Amino acid sequence: MESANNMIDEVMNFDSELKQRALYYTHNEADADDLVQETYLKVLQFGDRFEENTNLKAWTFTIMYNTFVNDYRRKKRRQTMFDDTPDSHTLTTVTDPCDAADIHYYVNDINKKITSIKEEQRKPFEMYLDGYKYQEIAEIMGISIGTVKSRIYFLRQKLMVLLEDYVTPTSYTQSA
Repeated sequence: MESANNMIDEVMNFDSELKQRALYYTHNEADADDLVQETYLKVLQFGDRFEENTNLKAWTFTIMYNTFVNDYRRKKRRQTMFDDTPDSHTLTTVTDPCDAADIHYYVNDINKKITSIKEEQRKPFEMYLDGYKYQEIAEIMGISIGTVKSRIYFLRQKLMVLLEDYVTPTSYTQSA
């Protein structure tokens, strides 16, 4: 590229594709616009690292993807605290005050939905969450390991349906 202006002019040729990809990553119009702007900034900032006669579009989309991933990781680190006690819990902080006010209600409601499931179906799942291995659960409960695995699997499926109201757009993983 002869200059940064020529590079940005070329990058602007696929502006709509950048915006579409950013929206795919963020699921939010405002965040997508921010991601595109940050991508343009980095293209200008690191334009001297672009190698002539290579794919500018691929290079730009790679910058966008890496920016998105790094921002996502940074946000997750800010929202996660580590407890160094012997139990070593990982805690996710609540950043929205409205969420903090309702959290007690949500936890009670989720617990009610989980405890509404028959104990014989729920027990292997709870033991698995407590750290028991499939074989240990099978021995303690006197059932086959296949039964343990299927009960855990089917309870996970059931919980996804029962708790779908508590899933936020950012709490699932989207493959790129």
